[in-house]
Amino acid sequence: MRPIYLDYNATTPIDPAVFRAMHPYLGGVDQVDLGIFGNPSSSHAYGRVAHEAIDAARSKLAGLIGASPSEIVFTGGGSEASNHAIKGFVPPKFMGAVRNQIHVITSAVEHPATLQPCEYLKRLGCSVTVVPVDATGRVDPEMVRRAVTKATILITIMHSNNEVGTLQPLREIAAIGREHGVLTHADAAQSVGKVEVNVNDLGVDLLTIAGHKLYAPKGVGALFIRNGVKLEPLIHGAGHECGRRAGTENVPYIVALGMAAQIARQSLPAARDKLKSLRDRLENRLRALLGDGLVLNGHRELRLPNTLNVSFPGCIGAELLAKAPEVAASTGSACHEGQVKLSPVLAAMGVPPEIGKGAVRLSVGRFTTEEEVDRAADILARAAKLTGFAATISPK
Repeated sequence: MRPIYLDYNATTPIDPAVFRAMHPYLGGVDQVDLGIFGNPSSSHAYGRVAHEAIDAARSKLAGLIGASPSEIVFTGGGSEASNHAIKGFVPPKFMGAVRNQIHVITSAVEHPATLQPCEYLKRLGCSVTVVPVDATGRVDPEMVRRAVTKATILITIMHSNNEVGTLQPLREIAAIGREHGVLTHADAAQSVGKVEVNVNDLGVDLLTIAGHKLYAPKGVGALFIRNGVKLEPLIHGAGHECGRRAGTENVPYIVALGMAAQIARQSLPAARDKLKSLRDRLENRLRALLGDGLVLNGHRELRLPNTLNVSFPGCIGAELLAKAPEVAASTGSACHEGQVKLSPVLAAMGVPPEIGKGAVRLSVGRFTTEEEVDRAADILARAAKLTGFAATISPK
């Protein structure tokens, strides 16, 4: 029997309807007669068909997030999108600038696809402020306000955290940016398709989308760039994507992302409610089996509907999962050469090491069943008891 998959925040399977939509565009020998394998930049009939498929996908994705199709740039994934958003301001503004005349604000719980580009900017001489979070993983907008300087050009704060699921007060943060003439970028890779994401309601200027978090393939994503915002291309070459991202478009994967967006738009908010029900069922069953010693990491209410990050006090997350091979999930700490290193996200939240080292991230998805949730809880509870679960330990 295959392990129960509770790692949807790591990646999602391709939805069958998404696969059916993309398959003809893969351009295999059996598709040649269909005439839809062409280069979308070609002016002949084959190219026009491919170009129209991309336009349709762009409209579908724009519709999901409340954007205009012209504001969608397809990328090779979420990391590329975030890199483009963060690095794209620097080349034209940085030339001839003295050190620390460019300032970026981010948070302590961002994905590496945000934090590493910010570190790159620091190596160029830019200034970066990393604002802290509270015990639930939330940024205080006033901390952002106090961090803004005359040199600030960008605020980059994720919409939801990939580890604990906490949702950020992005609307308030973007409003602060507008007050000071500063643009706001949001990594919404984990949010899109799970909760309603509308770029105009949030007020953001740039937004990252990752296809493989949305039941599309790995290797495709998108960056929302609000009309009027100018970015230097991350990848230079020919004039693809209206000159914003060079490289022949990955037509089948873009079609897949468009179909995934269409399904997500049609299924919300019912999908959100289903995910929340499964997540809560999982937590409630674990608590019924283990008691209140189980520790929730993240915000109780303001979090993704599918994400449950819990610590099993007295346990090490990796050891617990090793005792539960029937469940596929992720840990909140890394084990290396006998040492347990606390997740940077949990550390930023102030989670004590004795609690954080027992963290496990459980994320349900579209194809999770109630029976799987119940069985996974039973397996995890049994494994916790075998690896030293201590119900009397509570967070400091």
